[in-house]
Amino acid sequence: MHARVTTLSGPADNVDVGIENFRANVVPFVREQGKGAILLVDRDNGEAIGITLWEDEEALRASEESANALRANVADQMGAAAPTVSRYEVAVFEL
Repeated sequence: MHARVTTLSGPADNVDVGIENFRANVVPFVREQGKGAILLVDRDNGEAIGITLWEDEEALRASEESANALRANVADQMGAAAPTVSRYEVAVFEL
């Protein structure tokens, strides 16, 4: 399994906009093509970390173009600085 981790920061009062955007756009996208999605937020400082999970590196790479568009959209809506993106192999995953 592989993960894409996106971190962004914007005005704290726009956190709910980011949450709704994630629910409306990222979650359905990942339901179709990926394995899971997690959104962590810090309401006090406007930081958010989005984690999407993918079956393998090939699936993660195949989703890049769509992920770039989704990321740009939410950053624009939130008035956030340019997001940072990292990619990882998931070494341990337990529910």
